[in-house]
Amino acid sequence: MHSPWHGYFAGQKNFEMFFQIQERKTVMETEIENVLPAQIESRSFAIITQELKERGIELPKEQAPIIKRCIHTSADFDYARNLVFSENAVEKALSAFRGGAYIVTDTQMACAGINKKRLAEYGGGVYCFMSDEDVAVRAAKENRTRAAVSMEKACALKKDLVFAIGNAPTALIRLCELIREGRITPKLIIGAPVGFVNVVQAKEMVLTLKDVPYIVAQGRKGGSNIAACICNALIYQQ
Repeated sequence: MHSPWHGYFAGQKNFEMFFQIQERKTVMETEIENVLPAQIESRSFAIITQELKERGIELPKEQAPIIKRCIHTSADFDYARNLVFSENAVEKALSAFRGGAYIVTDTQMACAGINKKRLAEYGGGVYCFMSDEDVAVRAAKENRTRAAVSMEKACALKKDLVFAIGNAPTALIRLCELIREGRITPKLIIGAPVGFVNVVQAKEMVLTLKDVPYIVAQGRKGGSNIAACICNALIYQQ
């Protein structure tokens, strides 16, 4: 004798099998593009450009390479609308990199994702203090995040700096405080921490800065990959 659940599970199984078959049919019917490895990136950007056009989105010329690379990195077209640029931010960032500016990140992931070889061609480099022992010790002693302490350590660098923040809102908050205290004046802030706690508030703090160029991913979205790709988009324009 069948249990009362027999019919349910049988129906559920048939339901799942139906969608598996449909998925296989979709895959079979989808034409695979024959794209050479060296052409994959350019093909991706061509698709992005076409889809932006279909959505009726026209990007400012100087901002387009940055926005498209964010979309390329994330497959998220929201970046066409949520990236905010201060006046002449791209021009000022390009000038800073041409002058040998260094990048300070809040994660090793962002640090790894930045094209350091290309950056070095202009005399620049990348710093990330998150794994430094002195930063960890001080953060634990003062009950603060390593990201916030890292921003303070960056103040000791006697170089032109671009800050690429893709993870910790506490880094962005402390950086804004340091700017207002007159302890540091970045050449550019890339504000793209991701998450839910103080993320939006931290980004809004950056938007209130008057004398520091910025590129900010408004809202909750962002990430170390986005921070790194914005850096690369700027570096590649040199």
